[in-house]
Amino acid sequence: MRAARLIKMVLLLQSRPVMTAAELARELEVSERTVTRDAQALSEAGVPVYADRGRAGGYRLVGGYRTRLTGLARGEAEALFLSGVPGALREMGLADAASAARLKVSAALLPSLRDAPDTAAQRFHLDAPAWFREPETPALLPALAEAVWDDGRVLARYRRAEETVERRLEPYGLVLKAGVWYLCARVAGNGSFRTYRIDRFTAVDPLGERFDRDPEFDLPGFWAEQAERFARSILRAEVVVRLSPEGVRRLPHAVDPLAARAALAEPGAPDGAGRVTVTLPVESEEVAYEQLTALGPEAEVLAPAALRERFAADAARAAALYHRGDG
Repeated sequence: MRAARLIKMVLLLQSRPVMTAAELARELEVSERTVTRDAQALSEAGVPVYADRGRAGGYRLVGGYRTRLTGLARGEAEALFLSGVPGALREMGLADAASAARLKVSAALLPSLRDAPDTAAQRFHLDAPAWFREPETPALLPALAEAVWDDGRVLARYRRAEETVERRLEPYGLVLKAGVWYLCARVAGNGSFRTYRIDRFTAVDPLGERFDRDPEFDLPGFWAEQAERFARSILRAEVVVRLSPEGVRRLPHAVDPLAARAALAEPGAPDGAGRVTVTLPVESEEVAYEQLTALGPEAEVLAPAALRERFAADAARAAALYHRGDG
């Protein structure tokens, strides 16, 4: 524990010209007294740590000292590729590995390039969760993340409808979609790949067995295929809509992109006002009502009749409100 802290202290001092005791204490998560003792221990071991006294003082390395302890461990290297998503790293339990990796990379850079991580962080930030939703970290995410990194089989139990199902899984990859975590895994024994919402797992027990990954498995490709298949599976109904040119432009922002592409792929011939008639795949009439309401007068529902009548009744109510003359 202390040896790792001393190495981290050297790497910190190597990546910056000078650091105060308070800054080092904060980075190392220890007291300033411990920082003083660690600096003395490093000095006694031959590492030229020098303490400048006074208000502008701090700790620094003398004589351009550079440690060779900058080789990345495998876990640190893997975590480094995810360092642009700090929230996801914390949730998977990889924040410490990523921090150590960034320190080692900073220590290996030339002095003129050591501010590169900071300048990049100020120019790009990924905010994965959706708006208006308080993100929740699934309790079993760290355990599944460890199994994914280690290629370890697990015995998992998860909720499916009204029952709890048990499966032996080979966890291949994790996906964070709009603040929701998913596991892509192969079912041990039958070789089929499936996707699970992690917040529906009730237990994950490592089996102490490693599995051989399929070298042909492509996580981004698998997820894209599954996402499109899911989107198609829920579009079970159809609505006929007449759209103004503005309605055509806004449709992909109001409904599922897959549904919008299908509707606009074969539109009817424009009428005299430039309006086109399309057949829109939807999850249900209720969902179509909520989505198409956002288009206002840029969309006219033609069928089914019940949905058209609902929009007509809403339009009549809105017209009555705006023609009462009491405003």
